[in-house]
Parts: sequence; C-alpha cells; structure tokens
Amino acid sequence: MAHAYTPGLKVVETALVRKQRRLPLAGEVLVEKGDKVKALDVVARTFLPGNVETVNVANKLGMPPEDIPKYMLVEEGTQIEEGQVIARMKQLFGLFTSKAASPVKGTVETVSNITGQVIVREPPMAVSVTAYIDGDVVDVVGSEGVDVECVGTFVQGIFGIGGEAYGEVKTVASGPRDVLAPEDIGPECEGKIILGGSLATAAALKKAIAVGAVGVIAGGFHDRDLRDFLGFDLGVAITGHETLGVTLVVTEGFGEMPMAEATFELLACCEGMFASINGATQIRAGVIRPEIIIPRPGEIMAKVGAEEEDESNLEVGSRVRVIREPYFGKLGEVTSLPVELQVLESESKVRVLGVKFDAGGKDVIPRANVELIESGRR
Repeated sequence: MAHAYTPGLKVVETALVRKQRRLPLAGEVLVEKGDKVKALDVVARTFLPGNVETVNVANKLGMPPEDIPKYMLVEEGTQIEEGQVIARMKQLFGLFTSKAASPVKGTVETVSNITGQVIVREPPMAVSVTAYIDGDVVDVVGSEGVDVECVGTFVQGIFGIGGEAYGEVKTVASGPRDVLAPEDIGPECEGKIILGGSLATAAALKKAIAVGAVGVIAGGFHDRDLRDFLGFDLGVAITGHETLGVTLVVTEGFGEMPMAEATFELLACCEGMFASINGATQIRAGVIRPEIIIPRPGEIMAKVGAEEEDESNLEVGSRVRVIREPYFGKLGEVTSLPVELQVLESESKVRVLGVKFDAGGKDVIPRANVELIESGRR
C-alpha cells in the first residue's frame, strides 16, 4: 500500500504522555524518580537574580566621584529599603543637606568611586515549576527539572492563547456545531474548563473570565475577535504568555468551524475529569501546539511503543484535515496516494492525494495542504 509522511494532529483517547518540566536555570528539584505527583505540585524551584537599579550619587550630591565613599551611609552588601537614604552630604556650614535615596528595595551591590554610581540589586525572584499533569516522575535531570509521565486522553489543537491551566471538564454545548454564547456560561463554570462547539466568541471568553472559568475549548474563533480580545495584533511569535485570566484552545481553525465529532465526543466523555491545558502555539520552525491532557489513572494502554513509531504514517483510509484554502478546516479520508508528481495551476510539480470529504464531495489536493489526524483507542 502507498504511504507518505505528513505532520500529525493527535486526538487520542488513551496515550502515554510525557512532559519535560524544566527550570530556566539550575535550582533545586523537590521530588525523586518514582514519586507520584499532582498537576499543581511544585517539582522544582530556583531564584532568578533581581533587577539592577543605578543611583548616580555623585550627581545627586554634586561632588566628584572619588569623594562618594566618605558620604555613604551604607556599605556594599547592605540590605536597604525603598526610599532609604544611602548617602548624605551637608553644605554651607550644615545649613543645607543633599541626600541620595534608593528607588527600590534590595542590596547594595557596588559603590564606585570611578563613576560615582551605586548599584542596587532588587531581591531575587522565586521561580517554581509544577508537574502540570497528574502522573509519575520518570526522570530527574540534575538540578534542572524532571520528566513527568501519565496515561490519558491527549488532544492537540490548531491554535491557542493563554498558558497552563488546570480544572474539571465542563460540557456546555450539546453538540460540535453549537456556538458558545455568554448566556451558556454561568457560575457553575467557575474553576472549570468549558467545552464548547463550533465557535467561541470574544463575548463568551470575557464571560468565562468573569465567572472564573480557567479554560475554553472550541472548534473555532474569529480572527477579528482575536485583536479585540487581546488588545493587540498577534504576530508569528509564540503564544501562551498572555495573562488573560483564561486559556483558549481552538481545535479546528479560525471562523465558525464545527468541532470534529470524534474530538467533541472524546472530550465530552471526560465530563467532570481533571484536565491540564496549555494554549501555547508556535506556527513557525519548532512547531508548538496547544494541548489538552486528561490523565486516566488505572486505565490500561496497550501497544504504545509499536503504534507510536508509525504515528506520522499517511495511508489510504487515513483521517486528515485540510489546512489551506479552498478547503481549509474540512475533514476527510484519504482515497489515493499517487506516486507521480502532478502539475498545479501555478505550474509547480508536487505530490498529491485524493480525499473524500465528510461533508460531501472529493478532490485531489497537495499533500502539503493536509494534516494527519492521529486518533485511536489504544
């Protein structure tokens, strides 16, 4: 049988999920290999050096830089408070006093009689890393972090905004074609990850934030709403660092796009289960996809190794999603994989495939225009 390789989008009921949890710089790992952890458990922590503030003491006191040490009230290494006077000089027989105060709380790091400046470093900033998923610590990487592994449902989206979030799945849509409206979201959604249908509106996201929901999953999101919601135009940089109060994961694309039935049914079956989601997305080199992970403790997963080796194998019968116009977002099944190159209207020669769309109709399109939907019950 003919086959090819293409990027895959995972929608898997039961998979082995492994996540790397790393500190930005070396610190302290708080767990050991073999420990069971919860998503919100802190597994590693470190401290980042505080910001530096420079105080031009020579300028403030009106003196040559070499005279600064005589008028300093604190020494290098002294901890000081914001607004504390660090240097003082009396002038005109003591009638006037010039002062230099620290603009921040911190530690006096350097007193320079060359530049006339004093460097104050703010307190170190604590940084901690959580486990992100309920699972087992399978590896400890020195003082950098750990790898956490679990068996669970794993769904990747097309686009997302907002960082890591955790909560129970709450289904508010009755089907994959429903539009998520503000009136569908009530107080019962507080702390929950809301499962919508074909579209999440900007108004619905704002309502989700208002009631305290932590996440929203929907098939589509209008690009015109994206700027309204974010307050700025989103470029090609990585998302996930937004502090919006809610994380959005879009499974199909931009606009009103019914969520794939298999995806909706899979997530709806996880009603009330604890999930971890992350809206981080990067569409250029080093692709990062938004994701939904729902640990399924106690469930048995078979044939993980053998099946995952071929997870990017495109074959006749494979499920795909078209990721470019004119069929963007449509789902279908591969009907043929011709070996010969074919000439497009642009006169370029590419490999193509035949696809039969779920909504009806069929066509021959470039293989680069589709994404494999890696699904299954493992």
